[in-house]
Amino acid sequence: MRKWRELFAVSQMRLSEKMVLSSPSVISDYESGRRKSPGTKFVRRFVWALLVIDEERGGRYIRELARLTSSPTTPILDLREFPIPVRGELFCKAVLGEVLTCHEEVQREVLGYTVVDSFRAVETLSGWEFFTIFGSTTERALVFTNVRVERSPMLAVRISPLKPRLVVFHGAEPDDLAIKLSKYDRIPLVYSMAPSVEYLIKSLRRLYRVALRMKLGKPIRVPPKVTA
Repeated sequence: MRKWRELFAVSQMRLSEKMVLSSPSVISDYESGRRKSPGTKFVRRFVWALLVIDEERGGRYIRELARLTSSPTTPILDLREFPIPVRGELFCKAVLGEVLTCHEEVQREVLGYTVVDSFRAVETLSGWEFFTIFGSTTERALVFTNVRVERSPMLAVRISPLKPRLVVFHGAEPDDLAIKLSKYDRIPLVYSMAPSVEYLIKSLRRLYRVALRMKLGKPIRVPPKVTA
């Protein structure tokens, strides 16, 4: 329950109000294990309340989940909107990234990120479908994994009318063409030295959780070390 509540960025107080519970401690007791597992009726109310709250905010998280589950062959490996803006340099640190171009632009904030299998994207995404990787805002980082030099994702970014705030390559270092296109569009290009795609996604989700705790006004705990 806690995982889904925090995924939708809903406080215990707000959720208990929407579910018309006697006290927020009811939610806290279930999440901590002080109460036995809730029944099906309670779970239905819980899910209903999360969906209604998200719809009242514009349905951002519902759309994210729909994109990720719309197709089993989707090249989108992870897509999230940060609860609060995250500085570009912190994002680069999370992906173990080296900034190669437009260093001054990295100071800007990113509002979300999308992790994309670039090779699969070339094979499966049409022109209009490419826009789905931008989620709810273009002020995000596009993280391309499985990069191959002969099919540079910077070519797709260059011809797209929508431009991301930041581009990250993982799997192959950007070639001269990618660097040139990055400078032309004033989009910082970052090379991630994360040991694996799994490590990359875990690290970004950890950054998301830190931003979420800040959004909810909770103390920031030292996160566990990410393993490859």
